[in-house]
Amino acid sequence: MRKALRWLLALTVLIGALSTAGMAGTAGAATAAGPQATTDIKERLLSIPGMSLIEEKPYTGYRFFVLNYKQPVDHRNPSKGTFQQRITVLHKDVSRPTVFYTSGYNVSTTPRRSEPTQIVDGNQISMEYRFFTPSRPDPADWSKLDIWQAASDQHRVFKALKKVYDKNWISTGGSKGGMTATYYERFYPRDMDGVVAYVAPNDVVNNEDSAYDRFFANVGTKECRDRLNAVQREALVRREPLEKKYAAYAADNGYTFNTIGSLDKAYEAVVLDYVWGFWQYNLLENCGKDDLIPPDAKNATDDQIWTSIDTIGGFSSYADQGLEQYTPYYYQAATQLGAPTIRFPHIEKQYIRYGYQPPSNFIPSDIPTKFQPRAMRDVDTWVKHNAHQMLYVYGQNDPWGAEPFRLGKGAKDSYVLTAPGANHGANVAGLVADEKALATARILDWAGTSAAAVERAKPLAKYDAKLDVRDVEREPALRP
Repeated sequence: MRKALRWLLALTVLIGALSTAGMAGTAGAATAAGPQATTDIKERLLSIPGMSLIEEKPYTGYRFFVLNYKQPVDHRNPSKGTFQQRITVLHKDVSRPTVFYTSGYNVSTTPRRSEPTQIVDGNQISMEYRFFTPSRPDPADWSKLDIWQAASDQHRVFKALKKVYDKNWISTGGSKGGMTATYYERFYPRDMDGVVAYVAPNDVVNNEDSAYDRFFANVGTKECRDRLNAVQREALVRREPLEKKYAAYAADNGYTFNTIGSLDKAYEAVVLDYVWGFWQYNLLENCGKDDLIPPDAKNATDDQIWTSIDTIGGFSSYADQGLEQYTPYYYQAATQLGAPTIRFPHIEKQYIRYGYQPPSNFIPSDIPTKFQPRAMRDVDTWVKHNAHQMLYVYGQNDPWGAEPFRLGKGAKDSYVLTAPGANHGANVAGLVADEKALATARILDWAGTSAAAVERAKPLAKYDAKLDVRDVEREPALRP
């Protein structure tokens, strides 16, 4: 009997030892080959709690997923409900760095690669900003749309996906996306290994906008400034006949003006955006195109003035149908981000009835707003004294760069660079040669690439005409 028990015990120990050895061998193989060797990337993504698939789209060399991720409406009180936030994943390889991109608006569901993603030849996670449909809680508590809540959205997405993409991460975005990347870094400075913020406005004191007036007094050439100013003025001088044209245009397209209050207010808003909109999206050379900017405004036809204003500003911009998509932006501008106000010394006072209207005029009246002057001051102070591995790129002729982020003595390995002659689409590729090399090298270093790659300071991925669309993400004028 004792012999039988000893034999049984020995057999049990042997089986246990073999089992342990087998498990160790499997774990060792998985570790050596990487987790992607045992599980498909789609399965890994969908195994994340709160993650669900909307669709997968093919793209050569990548896998592209459109996903929903469950987020709390209020990160301070997660029990107060959730909403589905869209994100996309452009998957290259888990062994590559990852770029975290947001435009600050809606997310594109077409495969696209931001400039830092091309530079580091990495993966890209793109996130839709909260309250931009369909990533909007229902019902919408607008008080939960602020820069901290949005940064906390990014933080949760990062924490969830860092388990899959465990190499270095860099956050990026242009314009409002550059602002978003900055705010994320301010509130969660330990998440990212680097920040690349393009053309990010920094309206520290909302009621002090003289920097924009100085910008418009000097941008480009006097010939171009005079030409633009003349068309803008003429559009207000001819207000009556052009507003009749506008009314017919609105009727044909079903446009209404309940939010802004009247067609007259909308008309003036579009016209006053004209000069700003030109510099935001055009290059100086376009000023000489007669079909875009009539060379002799006083003798131009009504149709020529109309077409120029519409092409640059867009007469649909301040209709209800044009404003609706951007309600979250205007809400943030009215509560935290601020908005520029400029003067028009080339236009007599009798022609301007409203001036630059506040952003609260562009959201439904049943959404309450209260401006928080400390929000941008806090971010600005933090960047000056705490920026670490942050890169800002601005365009010389972009009006949004009139109030840029600046670095103080506390900043480390951080840079503010300006692309000569560039507009709101300024990027690293448009910098002068030595600054381009510097910026590229720092991005590669922050991404954790090899010393040789950093030394070469060249993008690691070849340019792809479809994937690397570099055109500025055009929003209607006077939206960053």
